[in-house]
Amino acid sequence: MARSETGGAVPKDLTRRGPVDATEVPRFAGPDTFARLPRLDEVGHADVAVVGVPFDSGVSYRPGARFGPAHIRQSSKLLRPYNPALDTEPFGAQQVADAGDIACNPFSIREAVRTIEERARALVDQGMRLLTLGGDHTIALPLLRVMAERHGPVAVLHFDAHLDTWDTYFGEPYTHGTPFRRAAEEGLLDPARCLHIGIRGPLYSRRDLLEDAELGFRVVRSDDFETEGTRGVVERMRDRLGTGPVYVSVDIDVLDPAYAPGTGTPEAGGLTSRELLTVLRGLAGLDVVGADIVEVAPAYDHAEITGIAAAHVGYELLSVLAAEVSGNAPKDSHGRFVP
Repeated sequence: MARSETGGAVPKDLTRRGPVDATEVPRFAGPDTFARLPRLDEVGHADVAVVGVPFDSGVSYRPGARFGPAHIRQSSKLLRPYNPALDTEPFGAQQVADAGDIACNPFSIREAVRTIEERARALVDQGMRLLTLGGDHTIALPLLRVMAERHGPVAVLHFDAHLDTWDTYFGEPYTHGTPFRRAAEEGLLDPARCLHIGIRGPLYSRRDLLEDAELGFRVVRSDDFETEGTRGVVERMRDRLGTGPVYVSVDIDVLDPAYAPGTGTPEAGGLTSRELLTVLRGLAGLDVVGADIVEVAPAYDHAEITGIAAAHVGYELLSVLAAEVSGNAPKDSHGRFVP
């Protein structure tokens, strides 16, 4: 028997299970899991585990992302089994289950990072890919340690208004603004294949961009969408990522505050929800080994605008993983993905 996150025995070889049937249980009822999926301990094993990390001790401005996982789950109740954009069933082509939350120390960033790394490794060692719901962006570092341990250096596809490759804040090296610098320093990243998408807003100096490039990142700015469109951005993204393992990290503040007000460091001039979801679909056919969605802070949200956007980001990421399994990613006559 395998062991659950809470230490209890879980059965193996159970029939694959999807979300609760909305024709039998109203969407405002049923389990409080992501997309009303079964819990991991109910299915015994999953191809993909959705796991929350309610941690925000690494933020530099508005706190509250520790409540992000619960908010995203609450906002995911309207997700449905079939994704027509990718012609796939994200909950049918693979077993997806909600693995609950990784509880970590809110008073010690370093101890929290260790705990996240240990618990994530325990899930990955069981053969699962992870979709992680944050939490602040600090959590990307321990997750990348686990990904690189299993796959070797990975390409990071980073959606964000901010670079998150700064060195320290007030002398602290582990914060939500530093995870990708630490990851690069630790050799976790493939410097020939990393990419930021959605960068915008003021920086501390020109040196920020120079140091970021030295770490191996290239940048698609938010205003590049105006000149190149989503199709052009998808082409640049796929050219940069190439072949090999890709880890996707989505800071919800990549969206304009009109589409995601519930976040800690909002910046004007961001992507629309449609642009973000379209680009994510452009990952179909690539070797996506894991992903996170971070910086959802529900105290600043209203009408679940941010939570719904984050839930749909998760849905598209799960659909990309399912399209990889089923081979259903739409392509043109030359075999290239069509966003």
